[in-house]
Amino acid sequence: MCLLSQSTTSFNDIFKSNFTDNITSFSLIDTVIAMILAFLVGLYIYYVYKKTFNGVMYSTSFGVSLIAMTVITTFVILAVTSNVVLSLGMVGALSIVRFRAAVKEPLDIAYLFWAIATGIVIGAGMIPLAVFASVLIGLILILFVNKKSSDNPYILVLNCMNDAAEKKATEYVGSKVKKYVIKSKTVSAAGIELTMEVRLKDMTTEFVNEIASIENINSAVLVSYNGDYMA
Repeated sequence: MCLLSQSTTSFNDIFKSNFTDNITSFSLIDTVIAMILAFLVGLYIYYVYKKTFNGVMYSTSFGVSLIAMTVITTFVILAVTSNVVLSLGMVGALSIVRFRAAVKEPLDIAYLFWAIATGIVIGAGMIPLAVFASVLIGLILILFVNKKSSDNPYILVLNCMNDAAEKKATEYVGSKVKKYVIKSKTVSAAGIELTMEVRLKDMTTEFVNEIASIENINSAVLVSYNGDYMA
């Protein structure tokens, strides 16, 4: 009977939450160190994001949010690891949070997860792991994202007046590029609009001028893109 009461008391003590006890258990030095480190690693993540961005429009607010997310996640984990009741309440509170912001670039998801994971690891006290993993991830992203490729895709848009001009232009494009794929063809009273994905041989665009000079070719437009095509 005595053993049962002792075990019950110790189990209940785990879930007792006293405001003064939380103050005395709070370590200001550990918190300051964790927050400063989270801020520095967040700056590093922001720097890597800025160096590797290849999208259409760079968003400074998204880069700053990576820093804020790292710091916020750190202090949340610090609070959760110090109190069992708070950890249960935090799980319930975060389960109703829904993020509605659209992620425009697939690589942005990796940066978001990187910032959150770093905050969790720092908040848990595994500082060497957070530093080592962040440095490694940053080097990998800089190495592979900024790697220059000589086979970048381009979109070529041709406006032809008739079928003969279209045939001449298509044959000429096939002789000047490594590969081409017709993405769309629009026929109207004004003529024929041909959209093609091309891979250049020597990364020169002089052939576009020559295509535009072909008889019955109204215009030729060459546009670089990232491989995602919306028909």
